[in-house]
Amino acid sequence: MRASLLGLILLVCTALLAGAQPIPSGRYGWNEAPVTRKPYTEQRTLLEGRTTDFRHLKIHATTLAPKQAPHPAHRHDDEELIIVKQGELTVTIMGSTTVLGPGSIALIMPGDEHGFANRGDVPATYYVMRYQSEAPADAERGRRAGGSFSVDWKEVAFQPHDKGGIRRMFDRATAMSKRFEMHVTTLRPGLWSHPPHTHRAAEIILMIDNSAQESIDGTLYPVSVGDLLFLEANVPHAIQNTGGKACMYFAFQFE
Repeated sequence: MRASLLGLILLVCTALLAGAQPIPSGRYGWNEAPVTRKPYTEQRTLLEGRTTDFRHLKIHATTLAPKQAPHPAHRHDDEELIIVKQGELTVTIMGSTTVLGPGSIALIMPGDEHGFANRGDVPATYYVMRYQSEAPADAERGRRAGGSFSVDWKEVAFQPHDKGGIRRMFDRATAMSKRFEMHVTTLRPGLWSHPPHTHRAAEIILMIDNSAQESIDGTLYPVSVGDLLFLEANVPHAIQNTGGKACMYFAFQFE
């Protein structure tokens, strides 16, 4: 009976993932995201569906009340990226604990036990990106690349250049991606980061300071703090700082 029930659950989950709709390239706004409220958390779902490389991708943002945890430590079969937006988040991965402030990230490999808590006195807000690849997960590839890890924003060097500057977060393989690269760009007012271009890797941009506009296949989308841009593989795109001060955004590519 137990085996039959497990088989049925697996079939239902597979069917749901197979039926996921493609995520269109475009802007996904913080203020337009539906909000779900629970006793200690507030969650905004920004996007969900499938992409060229991921059979399921979901990004949401959680605001966690002080002195609370959203759930007990757990494991799951998909990969997970955490980006801290505001406050401090205590992250424990396989028994190792670190406190991450705004701009810091954690990447958790499938099957690794992990948990989060807000041990501070103010709410903590963080983005959660969970994803499963179209290709079978390669746990050994993820281990060879270094396994689960975190990056403290305060320890990432700022490298200036003629248009502003860059902070390089990581560039490596994971269990779900042949290559996952993540950086933070600072762009001076009025400038385009580069001419419209394409690449095989899909890309996500997360605005963290001031505003900009993104050209996606010839259409311009305004972007403010908290908004996401999803750029599917081989879609022409470019970003311009439209504000009076330098803007800053995460950019991450994966394939």
